[in-house]
Amino acid sequence: MLNALDIEGDSPLHRMPVRGKLVLLFSAAVGLFVVSDLRLLVPALALSAWLLLSTGIGTGQAFRRTRFVLFTVLLVAAANYVFVSPHEAAVVFCRLAALVLLAAAVTATTGISAFMDEIARLLTPLERYGFVRAADVSLAVGLVIRFVPEILSRYRDIAEAHRARGLPVRPLTTLVPLIILTLKDADTIAMAIDARGFRRH
Repeated sequence: MLNALDIEGDSPLHRMPVRGKLVLLFSAAVGLFVVSDLRLLVPALALSAWLLLSTGIGTGQAFRRTRFVLFTVLLVAAANYVFVSPHEAAVVFCRLAALVLLAAAVTATTGISAFMDEIARLLTPLERYGFVRAADVSLAVGLVIRFVPEILSRYRDIAEAHRARGLPVRPLTTLVPLIILTLKDADTIAMAIDARGFRRH
């Protein structure tokens, strides 16, 4: 699919089981937030970038997939630079950017259905005790992953519409229509899910 997040390939991440990828991502998130030494965080950022590019995604596509989140990370780092210190800004940027790139690498090598099935299996023990509904949680995660490219596609359409009208593409002028269209899509999807009886409550 053109808008799918996962791509075909034979990289080490492609061959890794889905559960192993989820464990890797969780462990990396914990490790990144425990470590504050740039001598470790900078290599971690470089490793995450290498893992993403090793999937065969290409530099341009990798940048397009992560640029919005990385821009947010850059804003957070800039705030830390102003209000805390340059060192803390570098730590925050390396930490969050590495996690973003690693998450992008995992989603690029794993199909949505595989994610949903594995999450449902992992949550089944909790479902037995009434804490969660595994199918509902896996469906929610699957929808989030599936519609990330749809949201990015809508942003590109809005930006192109602005350019066609000779208007400057600014975050505030594009964010409002993007949110409205996304909420409309969410309502449509929710009604379709309820009409098909996918949710039990």
